[in-house]
Amino acid sequence: MLTRRHFVRSTTALFSASVSGPLLADTWPTEAQKAAWDAQVTPPNYVPETSNPWGLHPRFLPQRVVAKDGLVPGDIHVDAVARYLYHIEEGGTAMRYGVAIGRGDLYEPGIYTIQRKVEWPHWTPTQNMIEREPEIYAQFEGGVEPGPENALGSRAMYLYVGDRDTYLRIHGTPFPQSIGSRASSGCVRMVMAHINSLYPRVEIGSTAYLYSAEGSLAAPEVGDLW
Repeated sequence: MLTRRHFVRSTTALFSASVSGPLLADTWPTEAQKAAWDAQVTPPNYVPETSNPWGLHPRFLPQRVVAKDGLVPGDIHVDAVARYLYHIEEGGTAMRYGVAIGRGDLYEPGIYTIQRKVEWPHWTPTQNMIEREPEIYAQFEGGVEPGPENALGSRAMYLYVGDRDTYLRIHGTPFPQSIGSRASSGCVRMVMAHINSLYPRVEIGSTAYLYSAEGSLAAPEVGDLW
């Protein structure tokens, strides 16, 4: 199991994850429609570090931090204890974002490769999700079209092990109030405005490290990360 570790130095509900989107869907949004939706989910006069119409704890707003030496630029690290996603940059820094992770044992620590990226994706619950909670997911068995109410939100990055799609995603969410919690069916959720900023910086083939939520650091030490 991949356990949590220090990868930065100290510096100044239900609808997500284990989800799939059809590779060949009947309809796809136009560029104009995508632009209109992007504007809809982006706050007026948006400043990533300070805009907060969602009422998030301020620590979950995007922030550039100093990365631990030796981390590979372009990689993603998800700290499931502090509920942070770090995107490692050139020059020893990282962009940090608040996230939500999977409920209970639905969160799956591991090392993944981002093999696919989609703007305004379709969403279809997996058969496991339908069998586990049919009262929630059965109605969506045929799939959900893209849009601000779609469970994957505005952007999705698809996590693979080798050539196998794990059905785990890093994606936007129509439930920003869940950020900082264990709320999804396995995926990593982000505020849509935040993932819209991250998405173009992440390349296909990048590695995503999802650390254990039962990591080796004691809870009080989490405070050292912000």
